[in-house]
Amino acid sequence: MSTFPSDIEIAQNATMSHIKDIAKKINISEDDIEFYGKYKAKLPLNLQQENPKGKLILVSAMSPTKYGEGKTTMSIGLTDGLNYIGKKAIAVLREPSLGPVFGLKGGAAGGGYVQVLPMEDINLHFTGDFSAIEKANNLLSAVIDNNLQNTKYSLNLDPKSIAWKRVMDMNDRSLRQIIIGVGAKANGIMREDGFNITPASEVMAILCLAKDLEDLKFRLGNIFVGKTLDGKAIFARDLNVVGAMATLLKDAIKPNLVQTIDGNPAILHGGPFASIAQGTNTAIATKMGLSLGDYVVTEAGFGADLGAEKFLHIKCEQSGLKPDAVVLVATIRAIKHHAGLAAEDFKTENVSAIEKGFCNLEKHIENMQQFGLNPVVCINAFPDDTQAEYDKLKELCVTKGVSAIVSTAFAQGGKGSAEVAQKVIEEIEKGTANYKPLYQPSDSIEYKINVVAKTIYGANSVEFSPKSKAQLKMINDLGFSHFSVCMAKTPASFSDNEKLIGRPTNFDITVREFEIASGAGFIVPLLGEVMRMPGLPPVPNAERIDIDNNGVITGLS
Repeated sequence: MSTFPSDIEIAQNATMSHIKDIAKKINISEDDIEFYGKYKAKLPLNLQQENPKGKLILVSAMSPTKYGEGKTTMSIGLTDGLNYIGKKAIAVLREPSLGPVFGLKGGAAGGGYVQVLPMEDINLHFTGDFSAIEKANNLLSAVIDNNLQNTKYSLNLDPKSIAWKRVMDMNDRSLRQIIIGVGAKANGIMREDGFNITPASEVMAILCLAKDLEDLKFRLGNIFVGKTLDGKAIFARDLNVVGAMATLLKDAIKPNLVQTIDGNPAILHGGPFASIAQGTNTAIATKMGLSLGDYVVTEAGFGADLGAEKFLHIKCEQSGLKPDAVVLVATIRAIKHHAGLAAEDFKTENVSAIEKGFCNLEKHIENMQQFGLNPVVCINAFPDDTQAEYDKLKELCVTKGVSAIVSTAFAQGGKGSAEVAQKVIEEIEKGTANYKPLYQPSDSIEYKINVVAKTIYGANSVEFSPKSKAQLKMINDLGFSHFSVCMAKTPASFSDNEKLIGRPTNFDITVREFEIASGAGFIVPLLGEVMRMPGLPPVPNAERIDIDNNGVITGLS
């Protein structure tokens, strides 16, 4: 492993092609793109085909640790690796949220010599998609509260039944539960409300699942708002605001074209978290990538128990997409973490810890195999790894019927992922991928939750709080039992307790409450203590970010 400058210095020193030249690589005319400066562009919706011919590669990972496993980095690296071996590949990824950028994780545009550029723009406001989603969400909130005090056009909405929350793309725990309408009568009806983070907005989920503008409007109209005082369900369409919401999203629905450091095309679009939403980029962007390239590399957030499960049960089922290959990212230090080692012990060779911590990766491998998909394990190399540790991890993977390949893309770019790319191509050419869901729409919500909890997590049973039982009855009464389930839980463990690392056994999970996303077509069971508005850590990454008089930004990586 070589020594190299910081991620931000690498990104700033990288030579970027004009975006029109990146577009040419995938046969897009300059006249078909909307320029956002020299290095960013919006792509028109007509570039997507309903049944594209490209091959879809899903990148997921073992359960994440606070040290970062590099799933986005490896996704970009695999894209560059495929192009390095002569394939026409496109990365199709999510856009970063300002929550992690200013919070714990920092930026989300890759790392080392496998980043998407312009990194600073992508990590900040980019093309304004998140802002548009936030505004559309909060427009509905404003209209709801306006209707509550509108005596002439009132829908007779029960303030206590309102399920719709405001959103903001920032980690701010103080906004989770608030009182609005305080003060004079003109300030509105006083009631309890709260904020989710923008990636958890149902508008974000809808944008990521919509087929086109017409479908977007249909889904927005199906957003469940609450009930009238006499028990009638109220949806966004009843408030006559769908057209305005869609208008705010008229540009946000178009995917964004950028590039990797190696000069390969990357499409970024949408950005839901996998711990609290479906955790994948838009169906439009994925189909567009498959229409323009021979291979698309896309990722699903956090571990395969969250992002990949939701990709397969929500995105695939609603869009008709099916992965042709799956890659699971692993690191030696994450394996050691799940063996129970402390961070200060990661740098010391410990082959026995690889054997002990493999249980976590093993369960993720088994989960993908249950979906009919045999993954390739991509080992993201770090300087303190040893060959003996690699050899042991590869040996353990062979016992599960999968190959494990080391990627040095972080330090070497696409060349460092060439071997992983070749192995993925071999898996695709075998033609053995046979995706099948683990539950059907006709199954009950309870059954779907139990399938995910017991089959994917390994739980003994599922317990429902009194509040969730009442909400479940309402969900069934509303006719929403055919929806998918989008489990919201800690990403740090297969369980709903982040302290249970490795492959926990003999545990139960608890559904605390539900949120309804009827426009997106799924129900969100909230497990354990997970929150849909995160908080900042004691020392947030925001304290490290700065800009000098020449406009040079530091601390984003």
